[in-house]
Amino acid sequence: LSFLGILAAYTTLLLVLGFLLCWEKQRLYLHWYHKILVLIMIPFFSLLLWILLTYWKDRWLTIGLSLQILAPYVHLSSISVMVLLSWPVAFYLIHLEGEARMRRYQITSNERRRNTCCSMLTKLRALQVAVGVPFFFILLCLYVVPFGTYSPCLQEKEKLAPKPNFFGHRGAPMLGPENTIMSFEKAVEYGAHGLESDVQISFDGVPFLMHDYDLRRTTNIKEVLPDAARRHPSLFRWSFLTTLNAGKWFSDVKPFFRMKPLSEDDKERARNQRIAKLTDLLAIAQKEKKLVIFDLNAPPSRHPSRLSYIHLVVRVILDSKIEQHLIAWLPGSERRYIKSKAPGFQHVGTFYTLQELADENITRINVDYKRLYYNGLREYKAANISINLYIVNEPWLFSLVWCHSIHSVTTDNIEVLNEMNHPYYFMTPSFYLFLWIFMDILSAVFIVSIFRFHWNLCCFLFYPTEASSASLQNEVVEIMGIPAPFPEREREPPSSKAVVPEIVNETTISTVHPTDDIGQPVPTEPAFEPIQAPTSEANREATLQTVLPTLEANEPTVPSVEKPPPET
Repeated sequence: LSFLGILAAYTTLLLVLGFLLCWEKQRLYLHWYHKILVLIMIPFFSLLLWILLTYWKDRWLTIGLSLQILAPYVHLSSISVMVLLSWPVAFYLIHLEGEARMRRYQITSNERRRNTCCSMLTKLRALQVAVGVPFFFILLCLYVVPFGTYSPCLQEKEKLAPKPNFFGHRGAPMLGPENTIMSFEKAVEYGAHGLESDVQISFDGVPFLMHDYDLRRTTNIKEVLPDAARRHPSLFRWSFLTTLNAGKWFSDVKPFFRMKPLSEDDKERARNQRIAKLTDLLAIAQKEKKLVIFDLNAPPSRHPSRLSYIHLVVRVILDSKIEQHLIAWLPGSERRYIKSKAPGFQHVGTFYTLQELADENITRINVDYKRLYYNGLREYKAANISINLYIVNEPWLFSLVWCHSIHSVTTDNIEVLNEMNHPYYFMTPSFYLFLWIFMDILSAVFIVSIFRFHWNLCCFLFYPTEASSASLQNEVVEIMGIPAPFPEREREPPSSKAVVPEIVNETTISTVHPTDDIGQPVPTEPAFEPIQAPTSEANREATLQTVLPTLEANEPTVPSVEKPPPET
């Protein structure tokens, strides 16, 4: 994965550099290694993205649920991010504005130069629009997005539902080996409302608690009988299953990433756990008055109880003398038989329609928590159907479930969730309204100040004082290679004596070089013929011809002084 990540980052860098070179109209040179890499990585990551979008839909639903509870905080944080981004955006936009204004000084009477400058001005304006419009559009959307924001944890405290109850998923698997007596006792210790498990039938007809379809993960069968480690658990007799150790693995391997370390007493107790029977679970539930809900796995096809396993389990439950209302019956088959034999069982459905639930007289459903994404299961709550969601382990997810007024959850993390006294990320509408208005005003002030600062800085750099504006303009024109216009002549007061330059018409006479009879004649330079003066020279002459009559008219009359003859 790290190697693929490096290749992805390198390919992305190549694509970005190639895009920038094409943007600047530079020729792109790629080594054939790079060409092959780009051609391979683009289809590969396109396929990977398609796989994620197709087969990872559940994870996308989880992301959507997280956005529901975090929506107000994401909104306020996004405004802060936009304030931070306004600094480079303002710098870039105003820098482009200054450059565009400098380009205007370069537009002269030369048509070709004028077209070039106009084209550059168009590109600069296009860049300003491409950067500025998305920025201000996103900012405007963030300012008004609370009008369409929905978060279940945005409600009044009086309307907040009671804390959901807990069903210990296979007991308390973070505190003891799953589906063992220790695990269920830990769940009861931390306030579980009910106990959840998985039931399978041994080959000799004993219901026992096991989730997996082999015994390798949760027992030591690879040490006891390695050749039969992959066999289905229901194909073993109970006399053999009871000899297996079901807790040593829990002390050696942490099944959960954020699981707290066990005490030495709990480690020793876990090492001595065995596979539990269904009757062991029923005894704990009867003693502690806890609900029992379980998945009933059908035995393999060659199992002797393949066709009668439901009747067998019902008989075991009734023989245990547990109160019938403590049984939450989840299996969906043979409900009529169950109702006739055990009318006190609480029947639990899955994601049935309301009509199907009404026909079966079911008032409780057990569904995946991702079903909460679509409409919050509103129609089931409106029909007074109790809802249990599985598997809820994260505090933020439990907070979302709490705000949605769900009745109970099945969890592995009962220790942490039991300590929560209020949902996380909960906020009243009035407090959110105050934060919304305050953040909008504060961010607007900051953004306007940032743009004003960059604008003043730009004006200081690009618009100097009048004393230095002429020299700055001449420097820019000289750097860009544009012919400078003839500077205006400062008028002198009438009392001053104007000095009129004398126009002298010079004629270049060709020089005749001596020739030699032996050597080749020396080439002579062609005579200079002032046919047409350049544009700047013509402008100067026209200006002088305009100024001369005025100067001659204003020139004072000076009496002539005769020069005395030289002394002899």
